[in-house]
Amino acid sequence: MKIKYWILASRPKTLPAAIAPVMLGVALAFHDGISHWNTGLITLIAAMLIQIGTNLANDLFDFLNGTDTSERIGPARVTQSGLLSTTQVKNGMIITFSLALAAGTYLVYIGGWPIVWIGLASIAAGIAYTGGPYPLGYHGWGDIFVIVFFGLIAVPGTYYLQTGMISIESLLVGFSMGTFSTAILVVNNLRDVETDTKTGKRTLVVRWGKLFGRLEYSLMMVISYFIPAVLAVTWKNDLSMYLYLFSIPVAVKMTISVWTLEGRELYPILGGTARVMMVYSILFVLGLIL
Repeated sequence: MKIKYWILASRPKTLPAAIAPVMLGVALAFHDGISHWNTGLITLIAAMLIQIGTNLANDLFDFLNGTDTSERIGPARVTQSGLLSTTQVKNGMIITFSLALAAGTYLVYIGGWPIVWIGLASIAAGIAYTGGPYPLGYHGWGDIFVIVFFGLIAVPGTYYLQTGMISIESLLVGFSMGTFSTAILVVNNLRDVETDTKTGKRTLVVRWGKLFGRLEYSLMMVISYFIPAVLAVTWKNDLSMYLYLFSIPVAVKMTISVWTLEGRELYPILGGTARVMMVYSILFVLGLIL
């Protein structure tokens, strides 16, 4: 039974946000004629461990801060539900981040000091998102946090480990990943806007309203789909680069749902957006390597 609770606490549905940027960073390097698959695999493991550690930190600190209550309408949180104790979740978080650091040792050997700072900053931000004296997610910084760490750092950082440099294309692809991950966050914030308001969690949706959140979601999706088109044109309209467009119908369906659904009804859209992101990323990767 404990294993089931730890899987629940790790929030596997959020892992595409960690997996997709690494996939695209490796694929972009392959497109440029460079590939180091062992490094790519270790990068993927480290990214997933940081994501899981962040999820455990969120579970713990949201409970300690009084944000996760019996009124929340999202999936069960193990600390708030009493499935795991605060001590167990805290220890799980420490162990997971320690394993990420262990995996990162090899990446530091490959990439040097820049990877040290990226790894430490990612772990610190994962904790500071809901923990510490100034939780980023509680003061409206969550959206910027996601764009930076799940996009502008994750993709160029992976590309750097493969190639030893950062390109304009890796930054653009990183931005597209960051905006897609932010769309997932926006659905979460739209779903939880009522309870977040009551508990003082000042997300951008709480600050500026549901209309802003829906507009933000739509803009994030448009940016995510626009950037690969720009790259395709830059690379002389390589037709394989347009494979990602096959995911547009589902993305449009998710966007329409965000505009028409409320509260608990948005829960399937959260997972749906994550799945669309994964399909989009796989098709994007195929476009880069074909």
